[in-house]
Amino acid sequence: VQLQASGGGLVQTGGSLRLSCAPNGRTVSSLSMGWFRQAPGKEREFVAAIDSSGRNTGYTDSSKGRFTISKDNAKNTVTLQMNSLKPEDAAVYYCAAKISRFYYTRDNMYNYMGQGTLVTVSS
Repeated sequence: VQLQASGGGLVQTGGSLRLSCAPNGRTVSSLSMGWFRQAPGKEREFVAAIDSSGRNTGYTDSSKGRFTISKDNAKNTVTLQMNSLKPEDAAVYYCAAKISRFYYTRDNMYNYMGQGTLVTVSS
């Protein structure tokens, strides 16, 4: 499974961005998927995840209430809608996937990890 993430860019504090991830070779309905991010000098961290059914999601305290992860089976994509962005949200964002019903919050639990997309938040 190859994952193609897109949607990163430069946004002002308080603005919004919408990241998308499209898995080649599998349908999103067969995958649990997650978003992780890594800022310069920091370890990669969990942001949000969704199970294969799309009905169950998980977030960190920092992303809960501002970010929304969802699946679009028709477009075969997973989207991370990010609102009220803060400078501390700036990072390279990675999409991950696992052939599993359940989602995970640790990146080493995922079988596939895509190339990142850069999010920059100006203050």
